[in-house]
Amino acid sequence: MSPETTPAFLVTGAGPIGSTIATQLAAQGTAVTLLTRSGSGPEHPLIHRVKADAGDPAQLAAHLDGVRAVFHCVHGSAYTERAWRAELPQAERTVLDAAANAGAVVVFPESLYSYSEPQRPMREDSPREARGGKRGVRTELLAARAAHPAHTVSVVGSDYFGPRALNAHAGERMVPLVLEGKTVRVIGSADQPHSWTYVPDFAAAMIAAALNESLWDRVLHAPTGPARTQRQMAQAFASAAGRPAPKVAVLPRWLMKGLGTVMESIRELNELDYQFTAPFVMDSSASEALLGFGPTPLDRAARETVSWWQERTAA
Repeated sequence: MSPETTPAFLVTGAGPIGSTIATQLAAQGTAVTLLTRSGSGPEHPLIHRVKADAGDPAQLAAHLDGVRAVFHCVHGSAYTERAWRAELPQAERTVLDAAANAGAVVVFPESLYSYSEPQRPMREDSPREARGGKRGVRTELLAARAAHPAHTVSVVGSDYFGPRALNAHAGERMVPLVLEGKTVRVIGSADQPHSWTYVPDFAAAMIAAALNESLWDRVLHAPTGPARTQRQMAQAFASAAGRPAPKVAVLPRWLMKGLGTVMESIRELNELDYQFTAPFVMDSSASEALLGFGPTPLDRAARETVSWWQERTAA
């Protein structure tokens, strides 16, 4: 890639959010470097895929010349407190140090885990003081970002869905089952309101925040539509696919607790079951006003999600 087209944006990680950020920037005619350990990611003439380790200061610094914003979308190697605590603080510190030296802002995708009063609608000014487990790790990461001299933006989303969202409650655990006419099995409750963030809206919010210096050094909420139950989400996907209303069953809590005693993955999932046993609602209205756009309507988001799954299945 020539100096004239050296990307001013760097994305670390090619998961659902990182890949979507890269493709959105490329679709806007903006060159972007996508850095992963494997060199993977979506193919596009304006996406410069690089095989490198974002956790290595030297490798990272080699790709920061002229970069305006870093979208740090790297997750832990496992969905456990142990992995997160061992990996994420150092990884973020490496990116923050490098970005500060380069004069770039770092934009992070963030979750609602740190919110310490989830029984109330969670707003941008709600307390984020959760302690212990994965929730505590997220609280500590947010505090470290705020204390670092680098400019940062943390964009919070709820459970996400949409194209590329595989390992998600409204991803492979729901959409392909709806398309196949199978029973969708959910945790907690099928009928408690829950906020869902559409991946393209999440990515668009991160890009908009990076481009607007007045939004730096704060926590924003990705535009997120009205809360929907897991049953309603499954029905939205069915309607988008022209399928009959799906059967939705709840995995008994006693079963999940029992499995958690012998399966670490279930135990880690159970830590956050409060998000599905009671209303879990995120309010993004203040951030929508700052960003200048709202969430994609659910019917359209469901159609685009179903279309992506159908193309993936047919490939």
